[in-house]
Amino acid sequence: MSAAMNRALPLLAAPVAFFAAFFAVPMIVVVSSSLMAGGVPSLGNYARVLFDQYHWDVLAATFRIAGLTTVACALLGYPLAYYLVRVVKSRALRRTCVILLVLPLFTSNIVRSFGWMVLLGRNGLVNDALVGIGILDHPMRFLGTELGIVIGLVYILLPFIVLAVGNALAAVDPALEDASSDLGATPFDTFRTVTFPLCLPGLMSGIVMVFTLAVSAYVTPALLSGGKITVFPMLIFQQYSTVFDVNYGGALSMTLLVMTLVLVGLAGWIGNAGAGATGRKAQ
Repeated sequence: MSAAMNRALPLLAAPVAFFAAFFAVPMIVVVSSSLMAGGVPSLGNYARVLFDQYHWDVLAATFRIAGLTTVACALLGYPLAYYLVRVVKSRALRRTCVILLVLPLFTSNIVRSFGWMVLLGRNGLVNDALVGIGILDHPMRFLGTELGIVIGLVYILLPFIVLAVGNALAAVDPALEDASSDLGATPFDTFRTVTFPLCLPGLMSGIVMVFTLAVSAYVTPALLSGGKITVFPMLIFQQYSTVFDVNYGGALSMTLLVMTLVLVGLAGWIGNAGAGATGRKAQ
């Protein structure tokens, strides 16, 4: 064994031990418990999950809310990141905007969700504003609907995609865009063929972060749903905290994890294929 390897092993010991203690061991416990029923190995918990239409309906609602949240965050976050990186020239103003953007992350999700419960109520600020400017004739019901949950999740998760896209945009070499303009490309063509493809990996990483956080969100859906909508993390929480059926809760957890990984892998494959096609067209 080389001297460099001898020096590296002690440095690797701490992160490997941390990963094993806080990621590998809990995952092994959840997987092993999900494969037990009545004290014996069994796939019965997975059969209960997969052959019950109720679970598929809840799973569809969970992914629908997460998907709408991700789309809304992408549509709002990309222009906001572009504005902060390319339009705002003052570094002090840009830092102030970033601080204001991430400042809500320093507060609890519970506090922010309760704030939205007040804002989205029938007599809340949102309904008062919509009725006041004439968009609505009477207050609209947000609480207890998927729209209300999506609004709350977008507010909480938007900073993640703005930061991811902003870092990708800041890393784009301006000389490439200048070269595109010098060759006669319009600003839109430069953005379509140079800027967007180069920052697409940052956008995809932000999309993956927002989607996975939205799928696993519990506090915001639990508070803004008003008990009328159930998402998969709420079912998992009920099994662990109320029913105390850790085997069934483990099967629910693994089902959600596998479904999420499949969708994230599919999104990554589509994103890579799209980036490759865009790059070939640009060439």
